[in-house]
Amino acid sequence: MQQRPLGRSGVRVGRLALGTMTWANQTDEYEARDQLAAFLDAGGSLIDTADSYAQGASEDLLGTLIQEFDCRDDVVLATKAVQRPGTDRRLDASRRHLLRALDASLARLDVDHVDLWQVHRWDSWTPLEETLAALDHAVTSGKVRYVGISNYSGWQTSRACTIQELKGSAPIITTQMEYSLLERGIEREIVPAAQTLGLGILPWSPLGRGVLTGKYRHSIPIDSRGGNPETSGFVGAYNNERAHRIVDAVCTAAEGLDASPGEVALAWLRDRPGVVAPILGARTTNQLISALASEELELPEEIITALEDVSEPDMGYPEAGWAQRR
Repeated sequence: MQQRPLGRSGVRVGRLALGTMTWANQTDEYEARDQLAAFLDAGGSLIDTADSYAQGASEDLLGTLIQEFDCRDDVVLATKAVQRPGTDRRLDASRRHLLRALDASLARLDVDHVDLWQVHRWDSWTPLEETLAALDHAVTSGKVRYVGISNYSGWQTSRACTIQELKGSAPIITTQMEYSLLERGIEREIVPAAQTLGLGILPWSPLGRGVLTGKYRHSIPIDSRGGNPETSGFVGAYNNERAHRIVDAVCTAAEGLDASPGEVALAWLRDRPGVVAPILGARTTNQLISALASEELELPEEIITALEDVSEPDMGYPEAGWAQRR
């Protein structure tokens, strides 16, 4: 697998990452073991989890498998904190919570440090300076090597990075955002900010919540997220005419390239400006293997142009147009 720098750091990672949000929930221990084996065999290195995934059980399972595979030195281990589902305060980026959450993550993962620790969401209740101070402490304590953010808006991203730069503190090197042919909103502000600030973009849900695989094109499979009452709303957000046009275009391109729609969608995203590694959050090993096959696919320029045209996001003042012309 081709390697890329992880933002403005000296670390290089494979250009496809493994996501574990479904582990210990929709993906059992046996499937997770097979997924990790397939990912490592493909040359992957960046593995992403979070303390809130399956209420910590995802980290537990990942830690167990890393020990079993004896692959800690071969992977770049990333986790996240801030979310507190099922509590009165759903988002908590206070120093108190973050540092306690980090210690809990390290214990579950059975490691003495993580390579990338990310602030999962913006918390409007906590001063940003307090959150960033917690990140600095995590790095200076040796428990974290690098820090990143996730789901921050453009102004939040710029402010956080500027504060860190002015303090001379641990720089923010990545931003994890939803990004796919169905969700290109980050191109308005996040992508330009990331390129200016030296952040590597880690797209989550790169297959448009599964919709870009084409499996929802004519019906909703019973064993899919769309067929599950608990997760159907997550998928249903892309059940609209615009999404249907984009999926049709992806499927047409896939037929012409003798590839799967998922491979086409991932190959397009993988090579977007600023992207380091789309995060593959597969439920099954077969889904992961199919997604990993995109590593070998290079899209012709005419197909890239066609996909960009059909999925082009609305751009206007002040992000584009006359206000940005030189």
